[in-house]
Amino acid sequence: MLKNKVFLGIDTSCYTTSIALLDEQGQTVHMAKKMLDVASGNRGLRQSEMVFAHTRNLPLLMQQLDFNNVQVEAIAVSNQPRADEDSYMPAFLAGKGLAQSLAHALHVPLYMLSHQENHMYAGIWSSQMPQLDSFLFVHISGGTTELIAVNNGQHTLLSGTQDISAGQFVDRIGVRLGLGFPAGAALEQLAKLSSLDVELPVAVRKGRISFAGPCSAAMRMLDAELVTKQDLAAAVQQCIATSLFRAIRYFVTEQRLKAVLIVGGVACNAHIKQFLHSKLDKLQIKAYFAQPEYSADNALGCAVFARNSYHAGNNLLDK
Repeated sequence: MLKNKVFLGIDTSCYTTSIALLDEQGQTVHMAKKMLDVASGNRGLRQSEMVFAHTRNLPLLMQQLDFNNVQVEAIAVSNQPRADEDSYMPAFLAGKGLAQSLAHALHVPLYMLSHQENHMYAGIWSSQMPQLDSFLFVHISGGTTELIAVNNGQHTLLSGTQDISAGQFVDRIGVRLGLGFPAGAALEQLAKLSSLDVELPVAVRKGRISFAGPCSAAMRMLDAELVTKQDLAAAVQQCIATSLFRAIRYFVTEQRLKAVLIVGGVACNAHIKQFLHSKLDKLQIKAYFAQPEYSADNALGCAVFARNSYHAGNNLLDK
């Protein structure tokens, strides 16, 4: 029987274990993923806890995917947070170890990329962004808020937050409001109940964003009982949206770019997405957003990268 060719992606990030299968045509995706459990009131996990959880989750997720009548042609795995020599996090060792073992057993190529690049490839695929020589890549998540210029395959970090990320801002306020961790989805729902326009300070200078100041201001408002939970939730997401727009506007102007790809868990927020779409459209900047399912942590980007690199005959990122 002729087997269907597929490409396997594996990603073990700080808070999600994920594996994905992509078909030869690059059209059909089968994915299994599980968020890591965080105790109520906590704002994260230790690296040892992440590694333990991924090690436990990976066999269970593999069993959820149907490997009958398929032939794995290549595997790709995220092996570090960012494409930087000094970027390292033990959580990615769990996925990397499994990928290396499978590639050896199956005699198939193994390609490695960063977790951030995994997000980029998932965003390009799920947003149906056309092939562009140059664009601004914006990654906003629990651990990262970075703006990267992509020019003919070369990635240049333009800016990141000077302190905490957009996701950390959301989670710190969310946990303080009694929401679960991560708090993004719950905070968005709470903000929909707001009827009062409450503003938080916005700190963006030459494209560099600071969320520590706005976060402190939000905490002070809570301590003084000057705002309701729902109004503060709305203020937080608006602060993030405005901050991102100002940073994006600065760099698309400086770099003379006409397209922006926005990915990451924070990019799932409908209000932030709508605000950026509206503002960037007025500047004649085309904004592409990963579909929500593939914007938060997932392994699709790895599977896409495995397919693309396999057909190119080499690792497209030359790692």
